[in-house]
Amino acid sequence: MASDLVVIGGGLAGTEAAWQAAQRGLKVTLYEMRPEKQTGAHITAALAEIVCSNSFGSTQPDRAQGFLKTELEIFDSLLLECAKQTAIPAGGALAVDRSAFAEMVTRKIIQHPNITLERREITQIPDGPAIIASGPLTSPAFSQALQELTGAEAMFFFDAIAPIVSADTINMEIAYRGSRYGVGEQEEGDYINCPMDEEQYAAFVKELSSAERIKLKDFEIQIDLGITAGAHRYFEGCLPVEIIAMRSEKALAFGPMRPVGLRNPHTHRRPAAVVQLRQDNLAGSLYNLVGFQTNLTYPEQKRIFRTIPGLEQAEFVRYGQMHRNTFVASPLLIRPTLQFRQRDDLFLAGQISGVEGYMGNIATGLLAGQNAACILQGIKPMTLPQTSMLGALCHYITHADLKDFQPMKANFGILPEIEKLRRTRKERNQIYVKRGLKDLEAYLDSIHYTDWEKVH
Repeated sequence: MASDLVVIGGGLAGTEAAWQAAQRGLKVTLYEMRPEKQTGAHITAALAEIVCSNSFGSTQPDRAQGFLKTELEIFDSLLLECAKQTAIPAGGALAVDRSAFAEMVTRKIIQHPNITLERREITQIPDGPAIIASGPLTSPAFSQALQELTGAEAMFFFDAIAPIVSADTINMEIAYRGSRYGVGEQEEGDYINCPMDEEQYAAFVKELSSAERIKLKDFEIQIDLGITAGAHRYFEGCLPVEIIAMRSEKALAFGPMRPVGLRNPHTHRRPAAVVQLRQDNLAGSLYNLVGFQTNLTYPEQKRIFRTIPGLEQAEFVRYGQMHRNTFVASPLLIRPTLQFRQRDDLFLAGQISGVEGYMGNIATGLLAGQNAACILQGIKPMTLPQTSMLGALCHYITHADLKDFQPMKANFGILPEIEKLRRTRKERNQIYVKRGLKDLEAYLDSIHYTDWEKVH
């Protein structure tokens, strides 16, 4: 099948982009280099495989992630629908069975009559219409091609994933079920909580801060572009837990181990700190340590994490690990439509563009796919209002100061400010959402989005 559009990368952004373009009548060729060539973090050949957390963030409409999900529903996102269909209990968040999710996305893509899936590595930038969604683990060869295209050095940071344990090895005489402030789908709570007193917490932080870490792999230290890591640059939104521990004694207690809203039913008191575990599969047999991304050696993970109350005999089915993530200088390179500045028919989407978080990756893939269809069908590409969450994300990554540019996730801080009146945060967020959805609706009406969708 001759293709109208090439999409490079079968992750969250690439699969959403391919689907959106194909839904609008384009013949799409989607390239994914796995399984012939692996990334160092993925373990399967499935499309849209997620390797870090299995949570897609809050579903609450007055939260930034919930706001973005509402917008993606308006645009009929494939991956959001797949996430809903493979959801598992996670309180006020949308978490998925990662295997079921990836299998569903893969099946949808393969079965689409307008999509051809090619399993091989792409090492050059296509000459014709294309969407680059190669992800944070872009291969060295394609990274070289990107550098040659942009004339700018690649930037990178280090990301980490959390360990997973078997549910039946958690000691529930010490641990307990519960969600913060009782918000959850299950009556007893969607999370398993491992409480610590002050003495246990202090000992844990001490051990964590001095633990042995894994040395970086060659491909993470240097990506064949003459670019070396030097001092490690971690992404602030996904810090290894041991790095947080080294910052200050109380950093974890105010971060991933914060105990607020999690009173211990065994003692009827609030603990000094809590390690939360979230269900990782539909069967409920696996749980991941929330916020416990790590680069500790495997023996150290087993030794130290088994000092967590309730995890003394925990069986680790996956240890945490750290890997190199790559992204480009988007403020220099692309427009809010996600088109490259020097090429109208070339788009960038996903984490390599400077967005962070599963929903941000999906959202930029969606916009790139729809805008690619726009330009190939003679329609002006969409520049979404900055008051919408997706519009704000696209504006941020294309206008941010390069000095400290790091991937950005959906948050209310990137939206144009509202009048500062005396309101609670929830009330302000609700105003942001109401304004954003109103502006987005008006914009889509002005470009006759519904009619265009029906025609194409």
